[in-house]
Amino acid sequence: MKILVLNCGSSSVKYKLIDSKTKDVLAEGGVEKIGLADSFLKFKRPDGSKETIEVEMPDHKEAIRQVMKVLTDPENGVIKSFDEIGAVGHRVVHGMEYFNKSVLITPEVIEKVKECYPVAPLHNPANVTGIEAVTEIMPEVPQVAVFDTAFHQTMPAKAYMYALPYEDYKKYGVRRYGFHGTSHRYVSRRACEFLGLPYDKQRIITCHIGNGASITAIKNGESVDTSMGLTPTEGLMMGTRVGDVDPGALVYLQEMRGADAKELQKIINKESGVLGISGISNDMRDIEAGIEAGNERAKLALDMYEYRILKYIGAYTAVLGGVDIIVFTGGVGENQTGLRESICRQLEFMGVTFNEEANKARGEEVEISGKDSKVHVVCIPTDEELMIAEDTEAIVG
Repeated sequence: MKILVLNCGSSSVKYKLIDSKTKDVLAEGGVEKIGLADSFLKFKRPDGSKETIEVEMPDHKEAIRQVMKVLTDPENGVIKSFDEIGAVGHRVVHGMEYFNKSVLITPEVIEKVKECYPVAPLHNPANVTGIEAVTEIMPEVPQVAVFDTAFHQTMPAKAYMYALPYEDYKKYGVRRYGFHGTSHRYVSRRACEFLGLPYDKQRIITCHIGNGASITAIKNGESVDTSMGLTPTEGLMMGTRVGDVDPGALVYLQEMRGADAKELQKIINKESGVLGISGISNDMRDIEAGIEAGNERAKLALDMYEYRILKYIGAYTAVLGGVDIIVFTGGVGENQTGLRESICRQLEFMGVTFNEEANKARGEEVEISGKDSKVHVVCIPTDEELMIAEDTEAIVG
């Protein structure tokens, strides 16, 4: 079955067409700046070459039309008609407590996703827009929703509850939900396959480290705690997100700046993190270049970034009663070899040994711990789209 996987953002659409039997990626690309004058579509041709074309796309419906046009193009396409697409799988960011697994999309499901708008105002509306656009263009094709939050619904109450008035949980659903669930689920399973270990008998800490970042504690195949919370702002220091912070500091900052809620949201989501501390960039490659040039704030940003990761690994090792596997994934986790080495060196106290030669690999499946290490440390490139395609096939098939 050919499955189209869509990840719709507020002004973008990323796509992959995957053959669910062979797991081959038949086509991939994305649309950016939807609704703006300079919107464009970029895609990879069947021969592997890439192309970018400027196309006027006032909304997501037109964006998805352009994606389908490329997929069926006589020269650049890989299918002859829409009929070859057996199903569409959508990444949906927030499912609150409504969804603990992927589901076939129905009108009732869409209404529940809309009820999650207040806790995911940037993501869920875009996800629904993508679903509705596909429904209009290909009304007979079944669609599946795969939720970022679903994997973490196995967390116990002691992990997901905040120490706020209990009524706020019951009335407004204020609790920890966690995100990147599809990635954490994929890399934890794939790590066990790679190492030849049974998934349901391992204590695993997965580190999805990128511009957005989260860490998850997984015991016997189930998420038992994760660093992100009600929103993707909590937890690790990220590219532009603040991560863990004293909520009293936010109240104080709001009063001192005379900021409203919208401005405060901008501060904690767009102006903080690595960018806010370094003052130069949210890209770790720029931070490393800044450090080389002697920029002290860049050095501080990296030190803080690594420290938060180390602290969460330590905390989750205690939560799990020990750890068998640590997984690095995400743009930074897969490619920043210096960060991986620094973290591993600081985990020697719990029996981690380090393979410097293996750690030179970037974006590859590799074990970077030594043969005598008491903990397996691996790098596993994430593949959320494949996970979405597999869930979609399982439900539709």
